[in-house]
This record gives sequence, structure tokens and C-alpha cells, in this order.
Amino acid sequence: MSKLRRREALWFYLFASPWIIGFVVFLLGPMIASVYISLTDWDSFTPPKFVGLENYTRLLTEDPVFWKALWNTFFYAAISVPLGLGIGLWLANLLNKQVRLRKVFRTLIYLPTLVPLVATAMIFKMVLAPSGPLNDVLGVFSIPGPSWLLESIWVKPALILLSVWGAGGATVLLLAAMKGIPRELYEAAEVDGAGPFRQFWSITFPQLTPIIFFNLIMGLIGAFQVFSQVYILTKGGPDNASQMMVPLLFNEAFSFYHMGYASALSWLLFAVILVFTLLAFRTARRWVFYETEVK
Repeated sequence: MSKLRRREALWFYLFASPWIIGFVVFLLGPMIASVYISLTDWDSFTPPKFVGLENYTRLLTEDPVFWKALWNTFFYAAISVPLGLGIGLWLANLLNKQVRLRKVFRTLIYLPTLVPLVATAMIFKMVLAPSGPLNDVLGVFSIPGPSWLLESIWVKPALILLSVWGAGGATVLLLAAMKGIPRELYEAAEVDGAGPFRQFWSITFPQLTPIIFFNLIMGLIGAFQVFSQVYILTKGGPDNASQMMVPLLFNEAFSFYHMGYASALSWLLFAVILVFTLLAFRTARRWVFYETEVK
């Protein structure tokens, strides 16, 4: 390697060193440590006792709460992620039209994503109360409102309703992508007699699929790691009907001090997220459209 190349490499590692040190110390190091901790019985106060795969065996064969939390998390992700994508796409399509006060509407749609999640959860706790505004609105139509956060059948729909509150982030990305679609494509479609729905399905949607795919991946990861909403609103109740993977992990680690068990749970959660992410990438070839230059 020439002297100039060595000097460039030195400057590269010098400027990249804050990130490299931070990654090794705060991410890679704890990940490696958690692998070892997951193979031990450790309460964080006494020396860890090596137990091998006992924590994983107990999770998969002896802990019914784990399977219930996994099912609740999967149900939450399966409903909230497609619903959020659909609402974001619908809002972006509406906000892309030439209407009055369009900038005001765009601002209002994005504002909920700027509100801290804890504050949002507290607001929804009041809205979803038995005597809250939502049940008052239902009462106007003579519909008896349930106790959203106290009944097993309604608690998951209530959490899914809260997840839709943050659809503005996906809307902004989709709206920006819509602005990048060449107008000539729509003009050519109009000449061929294509209506608004046909234009959306044949032009707009294919051009948006990379952004939709990005939102899908981020939505899946976020849904499987949902924590604040559950912890603030329900604590996993009633009767574990809203218990999710991360709140369960938090309780095992910091309420019961089962650090080894919680570490095993975190790695199983990592495996679940990895599987669903890989499945999403596997299916992406069939529906995600990437425009390429033909040379």
C-alpha cells in the first residue's frame, strides 16, 4: 500500500472511530454478553450460574405466558402494520391532490408523530376510559361503549387504534415519493383512456413500492418491539390479554431479576424479527418495483 493510501486509510479510521467505538462498546459488546447471560441463571446481584440451554427450554416448553405474549405480538403486528400502511397510502394520495389548505392538512397529519409516545399513551388512556370521549361519541349513536382497556376482547383493538395515530410518518415518505413520479406517465395514461383508479394501480402504486417496502420493514420491527403503549396503558392485562414480548422481557429482567431468562427471551425475539424480516425480503422480489436504466 502506498504512503498516500495508508494516510487516507488512517484518516478514514480516525473519523470513523467514534462510531466504531460506540458500536463495539454499546452494541456489539452487550450483545455478546447477553448471549452468555442467556445461558446462565443470574439475578444481577450474585455471580451468574451456568445452566446451558435451560432458559430456552423453559421458555419454549414450560412458560405459557411466553406463547401468549408471542401470539399477542404477532396479532398486533399482523393488524397494525397493514392498517398503518393502508391509511398512510390513502392519506398520501389525498394530500397529493391540488386542494385548498393542502399544506395545513399535511402539517396536521404529521403533527401526531411529533408528540412523545408517553404523552400520546396518556391521552389515549383518557380517551379510551369507560366514561371517555370515545364512548361518549358511541353513545350518541346508541352504541354502548366497552371498557376498552379492561376487557380482554377489546384491549388489543384499542392498542391497534393507538398505533394508527402515528401513520403520519409513513404518509410523509409516500407523499415525497409521489412527488417524484414523472407527470408524463399520467399524461400518457390519460391519452390511452386510463381512469384515476387505473392510473393509481398501474403507475402510482408500482412507483411507491420501494417506500411501501421500507415502511413495511420498519413497521414490522417496531410492532414486534412495542413497549411503551402496553406498559403505560395496560401493564399486559387483563389476564395477559395485551402482554407483548418486550414488556414481558422487561418484567422478567427488572421486576423479577431473571436476567438470564430475559436474555434468552430477547434472543428468541431477535430470531422472530429476523425470520419475518427475511420473509418480507423474500417476497419483495414479486411486488417491489425498482426503476433501472436500460443501457
